[in-house]
Parts: sequence; C-alpha cells; structure tokens
Amino acid sequence: MTPKGKLIAIGGAEDKGTDLEAGIIKRSHLNFFEIGILKTISNLLADKNDRIEIITTASSVPDEVGDQYVASFHMLGCFNVGHLKIRVRDEALDPSNVERLKACKAVLFSGGNQLRLTSIFGGTEFLDILKQRYEGEYFLIAGTSAGAMAMSLTMIYEGNATNAHLKGEVKITTGLGFINGVIIDSHFNKRGRFSRLAQAVAANPGTIGVGLGEDTGVIVINGEELHAIGSGSVMILDGRNIHYNNIADIEFDEPISVENIIVHIMAMGNIYNVRTRKFQGAEIVVKPAE
Repeated sequence: MTPKGKLIAIGGAEDKGTDLEAGIIKRSHLNFFEIGILKTISNLLADKNDRIEIITTASSVPDEVGDQYVASFHMLGCFNVGHLKIRVRDEALDPSNVERLKACKAVLFSGGNQLRLTSIFGGTEFLDILKQRYEGEYFLIAGTSAGAMAMSLTMIYEGNATNAHLKGEVKITTGLGFINGVIIDSHFNKRGRFSRLAQAVAANPGTIGVGLGEDTGVIVINGEELHAIGSGSVMILDGRNIHYNNIADIEFDEPISVENIIVHIMAMGNIYNVRTRKFQGAEIVVKPAE
C-alpha cells in the first residue's frame, strides 16, 4: 500500500528563526522564511489553519522546545499549533491525547532521546492511529534528530562516533516503523557519524542508510522517494552490493571490515528512491495535496 501522507525527516539544528540555541549550536546562514525546513513543512499543509501538534517526548527540556516550535510556526503564519505534552506511557494512552491526535493534520517529533519515543509509544493506540492516518490520508509526520531517527523500522539508539568502527559499539532496536528498509542517522556531518551508519548497514545490508546533515532533511513521498531539502547534504549508504563483510565473524570491540558500500551525496532538490535504489538529480516542487 502506498502511503497517502508524507514524512519529513530532519537532521537536527534546523533554523527556527530564533536564538534559543545560540552559542550551543552554530546557526546556519539560510534565509529562514524562504528555504527553511519549517517553512517547507508549513508549505506542505493543505491549509494554513490545519492543526499541528508538537510532540516533545524525546526532549529533556520539553517546555522550552515546545514553546520554541510554537513560536517559530507562528512566525510562518501557522497559528493553530499545540504542544502535546506526553512524558510517560500512561499519557500516550490518555484518551484526551488520542483525540487531539485524531483532530490534527500534522505532528512534529522534537529531538532528544529516540529510545524514549519507542518505549513510550510502541504498541499503543496512539502509534496505531499515527500509522493509519499516514497510510490512509494526507497526513504529515515530521521529526527532527531523534524524531527523525525513530521513523524507520530499524533504529540506531546508541553509538559513540569515535568507536563506531568497532563491532558492537552501534546499538540497534526497533523504531516506530513509519518507513521500512532504511536506517536514519542525524547530525551526520557535524558529529562524524559515517562509521556509525556504515556499521548499521553492514549488519543490515538490505537496508538503505540515510545520513542527515544539520539543517537538512528529506521529504518521503509515496513511502519511497527521498527528496532532499535544507542547506546541507544527505548521505545515502547502500549495502546491497556488499561483498566482503567480517561483522559476523569477529569478536566484539574488533574493527569491522566491509567491501563495496555504495555512497551517494544529495543536496537540496535531489531525489533517491529506496525501492529502486536509484539516485536522480531533479528540482522538487513542494505542494500540498490537491
């Protein structure tokens, strides 16, 4: 079944037109109101009055992050924005929160700890409704950093980039499952996570690794087309043609050795199809559903 909705996976540190993170993360120098990723999300809404719910479950500072996103969307002319505060599993099961999910047209998962997302939402009616709406109607699911990494069925939840070339240093579990056949990593260039994603792909060669740079992301259309957006780059790691791969035969903490991972680098406007595993360079036109 081809999903009718869209996913927007963001690599983190997206320009929000505000200064909350000034001094912590170097801001990108893009024109927020013209090509900013949040502007792209607002453009994808069928109507500016459509309800957006910000979900800050992954964050350690949920109120600050929620307030910032609400303010940022207000700057873009989207005023029907709420902060869905879900911190524990019981709140994900709360009927009032489920009703809010049913009433909105888009959700945005903030960054933080992706394991919080899977442990709190996994197996709940809340997650079932998210999947049903994404698959059956024009519904947007956006996620930044941890929120992007949790979108796939196979999810990295831990792994120090410095030691990611060693077997066992990259921890993988089941994600929220909005898209199959990919593994998503975030803050990809800034935090040097190539080896981390490469180990994940070496252990799961049938998947496509998607490394999202900061202030960069992909729009997933028809469940398979990755359209690059933002000011940086998206890296694709394809393990289908791997030949030599020692990851099953070495001991933990020994370096992995892998032959013939195919790498593509995408900039804004490029498209990659995860089903056909084909790269194409093309401009995209971002429009809501007819």
